[in-house]
Amino acid sequence: MQKDQPFQEDAYYWQRVQTGVRIEKRLLKVLKALAESKDVSLGGLLEGIVLYAFEGQCAFGPGDLRKIEALRKVYDIDSDAVGRGRRSPRPDDESGR
Repeated sequence: MQKDQPFQEDAYYWQRVQTGVRIEKRLLKVLKALAESKDVSLGGLLEGIVLYAFEGQCAFGPGDLRKIEALRKVYDIDSDAVGRGRRSPRPDDESGR
């Protein structure tokens, strides 16, 4: 397979693109650390999380969840999905635009 051709697996074509998604800095640190611990790329981890979510399932087992909880403590993340919508960016943060 040539380098510029999409990945083919079981008749599915995966064409990956570079994206400039903005994400909270500490969440990114947790995701990077988790990806490293699982020996996958950050993009691979995110794809897996999204594909499981699309099926209404959790992408993580009990061991992964314990690791995530420990990483949340390391990076001082005390909010959860419920509180996410109540957070507002600092006035000097233009990332919300």
